[in-house]
Amino acid sequence: MQNRTAKAILRKVRVSPQKLNIVAAMIRGLNAQRACDVLQHSKRRIANDVRKTVLSAIANAENNAGINSDSLFVKEAYVGYSLKLRRFHPRGRGRGGVVTKPFSHLTVVLEERN
Repeated sequence: MQNRTAKAILRKVRVSPQKLNIVAAMIRGLNAQRACDVLQHSKRRIANDVRKTVLSAIANAENNAGINSDSLFVKEAYVGYSLKLRRFHPRGRGRGGVVTKPFSHLTVVLEERN
């Protein structure tokens, strides 16, 4: 029997990949509903967007693959780099300091647990 998967991608979210990876690590390997509960009670700012992505992956599994949401778990949650905005902050003697504002991508893959 083939394992069925569903996927959702969150693109160009304004948070550094390091911070997003901390939140993604919290949900790896968890049951899908348990992952939503963990994210809902997390104090991290980005946790709400990650929760929406998990809910989107659950909806994709139910509607596109016909998988029951009770049997889903987070197989993969990985983070990728996106663009970096570069801004300049005035410093002494007419110089400018570079401020980078990173963006990142998140991919959540859910799989049916047998």
